[in-house]
Amino acid sequence: MIDLHTHILHGIDDGPKTMEDSVALARSAVEAGVESIVATPHHRNGMFTNSGDMIRSKVQELNDLLEYEEVPLEVKPGQEIRINGDILDELKKGTALTLNDSRYLLIELSSVEVPSYLKRLFYDLQVAGYIPLIAHPERNKTFVSEPGKLFDIVTNGAITQITAEALSGKGGKASQQFCETLIEHNLAHIISSDAHGVDHRPFALAEAYAHIDDVFGPEVSNMFKENAAAIFDDQPVGLDQPEPFEKKKKKKRFGIF
Repeated sequence: MIDLHTHILHGIDDGPKTMEDSVALARSAVEAGVESIVATPHHRNGMFTNSGDMIRSKVQELNDLLEYEEVPLEVKPGQEIRINGDILDELKKGTALTLNDSRYLLIELSSVEVPSYLKRLFYDLQVAGYIPLIAHPERNKTFVSEPGKLFDIVTNGAITQITAEALSGKGGKASQQFCETLIEHNLAHIISSDAHGVDHRPFALAEAYAHIDDVFGPEVSNMFKENAAAIFDDQPVGLDQPEPFEKKKKKKRFGIF
């Protein structure tokens, strides 16, 4: 499996504190069936600012140690970028990073609002050749109360990543049901762990995919796995047309983004 949203780099955000903690988290990823991950430390979220060059250096340091320790996990650079008006400029400078140097960039919103400039920013990013990937929309109160706003954003070309723990039920029943609703309406495209530690937000991809198998069938869980691999390799993502919230479906056949 491939995990596109993780906080495995030590000492730079609210993930592992030490290199030993990072290695322990890497071992837990392998035990959970994960083969490749993207390190996505927080960037410009009000607490942490992590430049692209520093992240690349940290990723190389961790990969060297994992090879020495014989931990079969591939780590690639990325960021979880808090939405701001300077993203395009930072991408040009290399301060901001996409996921594994792909066209996809992981963007975090606040837990409360959707900024008024989001539509214009996402349009500008797409014109420049990037695809915005919204992290954990199930945590945003505006999307939960007004899911039509997420429908509009996805209709205009963004994609979304829901969190494995939320989908598997560990984040509570309401969060799980909202994630299922997003899948029913073709508004979820990637499952990631958002792993922070062995015990805090661990790798729960297998549980999430098993839940999708039970509720929606293996075709849908396979689609999510294929989408993660496509993003990792900078390839088009399999999608189906987003559905307005008057309509509901359980199982999908997906087209190409």
